[in-house]
Amino acid sequence: MEYGLIGAKLGHSYSKIIHERLGEYAYELCPLPTEEEARAFLEKRDFKALNVTIPYKQLVIPYCDEVDEGARSIGAVNTLVNRGGRLYGYNTDFGGVLYMLRAHNITLEGKNVLILGTGGTHNTVAAVCRHLGAARVETVSRSAGPGRLSYEQAARQKDAQVIFNTTPAGMYPHNGECLLDLTGLESLEAVVDAVYNPFRTELLLRAEEKGVKAVCGFEMLVAQAVLAAEHFLDRPLPREQIGEIHKKLKLELCNISLIGMPSSGKSSLGRLLAARLDKPLVDLDTELEKRDGKPIPQIFEEEGEAGFRAREAALAAEFGRENGRVLSCGGGIIKTPGNAHALRQNGPVLWVRRPLEALAVGGHRPLSSSREALARMEKEREPLYRAAADALVENGGTLEQALEQAMQRLEELL
Repeated sequence: MEYGLIGAKLGHSYSKIIHERLGEYAYELCPLPTEEEARAFLEKRDFKALNVTIPYKQLVIPYCDEVDEGARSIGAVNTLVNRGGRLYGYNTDFGGVLYMLRAHNITLEGKNVLILGTGGTHNTVAAVCRHLGAARVETVSRSAGPGRLSYEQAARQKDAQVIFNTTPAGMYPHNGECLLDLTGLESLEAVVDAVYNPFRTELLLRAEEKGVKAVCGFEMLVAQAVLAAEHFLDRPLPREQIGEIHKKLKLELCNISLIGMPSSGKSSLGRLLAARLDKPLVDLDTELEKRDGKPIPQIFEEEGEAGFRAREAALAAEFGRENGRVLSCGGGIIKTPGNAHALRQNGPVLWVRRPLEALAVGGHRPLSSSREALARMEKEREPLYRAAADALVENGGTLEQALEQAMQRLEELL
């Protein structure tokens, strides 16, 4: 291996995609599940340059012949460069955090900050907080101790203004986990999560519901990768590459979920979007029928709406935690608590709205039995669609017009 990433578990990593987008070298993922394997790999020094991730950012330090001042002060190395058999250690996470904060206009000067977690990324974030003049920085862990708050104590810090999550809580495949209750944090301005898969952890989704700025770690990942590549190649790279790569990859990797009334055009628009973006289309109602081996009206007849909604929620959870798809959802998917979070965690949710008079009556839709039933349904569901959606796409004209509007909304959101 010449260039790549080492860590205990790399199944969720986007680093290969990011580095190879730079187009300068092949990049390999090298999982090393045990400390013994990591040490044996480092002792061979059979590589040109590496990134290092959890849990080896401290372990690699003794193997370095030189560690730059920034990495030494943080106590963590995430970039190793082999120059003539000598290993040089750097930390580009610091620059990645700085880039992300500046990109989202998050200031720390004079602010009270909570950092969730105690590992290597915690140390990097703490160094950034000191650098940017934070007034107070508190560490939060599962149990209280000297210099540490418990999560229960942290939930009572009403003057906390910025939260950084540096733990793997909520990271794929453990989607939905959230360690901190944000309800009582009345001064909260921003939540930054180092987790980047999913794009919106449960912590970030709850922050958004409070009207708080919520930032995913994917942008930090891209920034630190570009900074690491500068060490790999021993020359500067254009900073605008960070934003360009971040935006393009986010669009490629994200899910796009379409919600709206029955017959609002979600499936038709979904087909066009999937073709435009080269993503697979998953129609959740069709998938449900295929798996159950019976049509939706029969499921309603045999199990009632509650039985159907339970099956629908299971599919939303399954496909919502993956990425890279266009999801066309049933009209009532927003009725089940939790489905909106499942859909929003890995990409934007677009509400496809068609005028009531243009919606179809009857047919394969058990709850659309009459124009009056549709009117009642629209009145009931409209607030739920509005709450679940990241953006609105009007489908009152041609499908091509709706497609261009959807692409514009994605450009604005990503």
